[in-house]
Amino acid sequence: MKKKLREFIFEELIFIADPEQFQDNDDLLKAGLDSMGIMRLIMFIEDNYGITLPDTEIEPDNVQNFNALEQWILKHK
Repeated sequence: MKKKLREFIFEELIFIADPEQFQDNDDLLKAGLDSMGIMRLIMFIEDNYGITLPDTEIEPDNVQNFNALEQWILKHK
């Protein structure tokens, strides 16, 4: 799951020189994930994992890093 998320985020949303050095608990928001990127990411997750992520749960804690994203997705699978 994280591999697919990493590919999408680093190919489409955040452009960093060496994505391999980015750890699962590194801050995606500080790396450049903005509100438009978060909306695109949510659409990607919903389309690829067949789930609905509630608007009320769109908060920094759920999109802060890859570990948080994975937990948020698993909560709704």
